[in-house]
Amino acid sequence: MADIALTAAQRSSLLSLQQTQTLSDRTQTRLTTGKAVNSVVDDAVNFFRAQALSDRGSDFALRRDEIDQGISSLSTALQAVEATDNLLSQLQGIVEAARSQSTAERQSATTQFIEVGKQISELIEDASFAGLNLLNSTNSTLDVSFGIRTSSRLQVNGFNLNATAASATNGSIFTVNAFTSNNSTFTISNFGVSSGSFTSFGADNSNVSFATTAVQRIATGISNLRARGASLGANVAILQTRLDFTDAYVNELQVGSDKLTLADLNEEGANLVALQTRQQLGIQSLAISGQQQQSILALLN
Repeated sequence: MADIALTAAQRSSLLSLQQTQTLSDRTQTRLTTGKAVNSVVDDAVNFFRAQALSDRGSDFALRRDEIDQGISSLSTALQAVEATDNLLSQLQGIVEAARSQSTAERQSATTQFIEVGKQISELIEDASFAGLNLLNSTNSTLDVSFGIRTSSRLQVNGFNLNATAASATNGSIFTVNAFTSNNSTFTISNFGVSSGSFTSFGADNSNVSFATTAVQRIATGISNLRARGASLGANVAILQTRLDFTDAYVNELQVGSDKLTLADLNEEGANLVALQTRQQLGIQSLAISGQQQQSILALLN
């Protein structure tokens, strides 16, 4: 079937209407999505630039989660150190109180002292986060990566607070063998109490100097523990700084991507109103261009 013949004026009006409809569809898409660049067809250069920024932001968002988990792991260890510090202070208090106690009270104090020591060991063993305990093994390591294509990272080596003796490598609390090999028994005699009981102070405090030795060794343990805590606290501060930077960086990457793709909704709204007006004018123009043929039809009638 032959095509319907249209005049040049009609074809021009029809083409203008089609172009107006195309622009109207594009504007409505922009208003719906909020983006001026929705596909590579809209603007290939800005589309791929924005995609690269968004992808990098997504990669660093994963690093942000890893850093956040690292902070939680260190915070768990730090809280355990603070709780252990409190228990050590209790040990000191028990020794100080035993200086002026009766024999029966000193026997009870010995039991308390050993129990608190065992609780220290058990608390340290429980200080695990996501399967990682930085306080009971020198083989444990927290490894947090900061970059995507770089080797920037923070590695925190664990230490063994429950080790049976202090050395340059195991990081234990005490300079004496306070715990047995399985860390289940706390030995009071290693704190300078000769008979393994506070009754060794003597009924008349003839050997009360043992208390001074015990207090000094506990004080050394507290000092060792606080040094470990300071190290953990410094690492938490590092991770928190990196987390804050990563949050800001991911946000800035997304802002940069949006600058390349987002539409000005005020402008697009104005465009839509203008296009609707133009569409109505085009329809009227097409109607006017068809009036000539209507005149011929009137003559034929």
